[in-house]
Amino acid sequence: MPRILTIDDEKAIRFALKDILELEGYQVDQAEDGPTGLDLLIQQKYDVVLCDIKMPRMDGLEVLERARTLAPDAAFIMLSAHGNIELAVEATKKGAFDFLPKPPDLNRLLVTVRNALDKSKLVTETKTLKKKLAVSTGKGSEMIGTSATLGAVRKAIEKVAPTDARVLITGPNGAGKEMVARQLHQLSPRANGPLVEVNCAAIPSELIESELFGHEKGSFTSAVKQRIGKFEQADGGTLFLDEIGDMSLSAQAKVLRALQESKITRVGGEKEISVNVRVLAATNKDLLQEIADKNFREDLYHRLSVILIKVPALNDRRDDIPDLVQKFLQDIAADYGDKPKKISPAALKYLQGLDWRGNIRELRNVVERLVIMSDTTIEEADAKSFAGK
Repeated sequence: MPRILTIDDEKAIRFALKDILELEGYQVDQAEDGPTGLDLLIQQKYDVVLCDIKMPRMDGLEVLERARTLAPDAAFIMLSAHGNIELAVEATKKGAFDFLPKPPDLNRLLVTVRNALDKSKLVTETKTLKKKLAVSTGKGSEMIGTSATLGAVRKAIEKVAPTDARVLITGPNGAGKEMVARQLHQLSPRANGPLVEVNCAAIPSELIESELFGHEKGSFTSAVKQRIGKFEQADGGTLFLDEIGDMSLSAQAKVLRALQESKITRVGGEKEISVNVRVLAATNKDLLQEIADKNFREDLYHRLSVILIKVPALNDRRDDIPDLVQKFLQDIAADYGDKPKKISPAALKYLQGLDWRGNIRELRNVVERLVIMSDTTIEEADAKSFAGK
């Protein structure tokens, strides 16, 4: 059943929308302001969000901007009693599916919601198919390059993947730590089970425990129903805790217990739930320094770091840049439905000499920029003009 969230500070509007949409067979949740709405978007997946623009505490456009990272697949329909062309254009630029005046015409509202649901369903199905294809073919997690430093990482993965040992993956942002985690999962006996990824840095500290362990209905203000956490979702598979160095100390204590006992307890619950999960963790921080600064638990560090794999920075594997560039040219051409562009040896040599503090992620962005801004062949002059260095 499609799930819809209404965010509006006017109680009468919220309940009117709820009554109308529930008559159409939709599940509807309500939030009286922007922050509450964002909390719900973290806890629950919504297909469509109806959001007022003029609200206290946080206006609807700010909610829309923040929701693009928290719930990128949700279709936002913006509502305003003070609508104008400029506001509608701004909302659309920020990613809104549509803009409706308040109070909305009933027929137009329902048609817009149906269209938004169609789009949301299509986006979800496309992502699911791409993910299944990537897993079945091993694509999406391949590590490109032939350098010695990358070879050492591959060797470690081959040795560790068949085991259930916990692995701590370290390295700078954008270096490919998530690629290592996916390879470890795909080459493990758990490959047919779920791989559940959690970005600990993207979840507010007050909600991380609910995200990981789930919660019971009524355990806190916006806990309108029971929620299954990531540990339970990963049962029989692998749980990847990315940016674990940003996890709160209270959540660290619960993760430690889960690793020690293979059991979790939902927030607000009393029942212990057994989980069979292999945990992989990653961080760009120096966890030993974090321990010294009392920001990270030493006992959790030792639980997580049975095996340590360090992913090298791109500056330490410059020999791999030509292979990476060719791979990105192929991927970008496929995304755009076009033929891959060529790149001259001089342009490649120039890219190899740059400082890649953003690592592979930065290189990929630069290649896409060069594809857009260059002619059929990317020349050295193009690289110098558009590499952004």
